[in-house]
Amino acid sequence: MIIRLSKEHYEKIVTQARDEFPLECCGLLGGILTEDVISVEKVYPLTNMDRSSEHFSLDPKEQFVALKNMRLAGCRLIGNYHSHPHTPSRPSEEDKRLAFDPDVLYGIVSLKDSEPVLNFFKITNHELVEKIEYRILEQEGGS
Repeated sequence: MIIRLSKEHYEKIVTQARDEFPLECCGLLGGILTEDVISVEKVYPLTNMDRSSEHFSLDPKEQFVALKNMRLAGCRLIGNYHSHPHTPSRPSEEDKRLAFDPDVLYGIVSLKDSEPVLNFFKITNHELVEKIEYRILEQEGGS
């Protein structure tokens, strides 16, 4: 399985992480799922209600609007993302503990080093972590 992510969507996630630093940013990913490809079609930046650099909670009202907009765009919820302002791009113990859906992607962008690092994971049973390969496509996609 591979994830396709436009350069525009990659930049949107990284820019949000940088803009909200030193707090964690968060958001939802809308897309299309086929047998062997996950295509990110929409990125929905949301508010971190916790206003913390160590954890996040999605704003429920913004979540509802994002899910509605996904359906209108012909997408489905394929995952979420958040930033790690000071730690690596891998699921923390809290990330694993709060990962309730093994079918969605968990994107984590680290700002620990000078260059951001974005990785995507599947998390099963709150402990089994699988890193999923992704490709950044040069062409513009939706927003």
